[in-house]
Amino acid sequence: MSTAFVLFKCQPQKELGVYLALLEIDNVTETHVAYGEYDLVARVDFEDEVQMANTLIGKMRAIPGVQKTETLIAVEA
Repeated sequence: MSTAFVLFKCQPQKELGVYLALLEIDNVTETHVAYGEYDLVARVDFEDEVQMANTLIGKMRAIPGVQKTETLIAVEA
């Protein structure tokens, strides 16, 4: 299993809609509001790279109100 943390910059007044849409994605295990350059942070767990690409590109970037994403893929230390 792999884990990624995705940072979201939302269009003004669209944060709640993006937050609620993230809660509907099966692979999203945590979603948090953030203050600073990014508005939301989501933890996403994946079984494989295909599932990761489908979720990150196909689902998350297609959410109305998402302006920008930054994906941080966690690695074992």
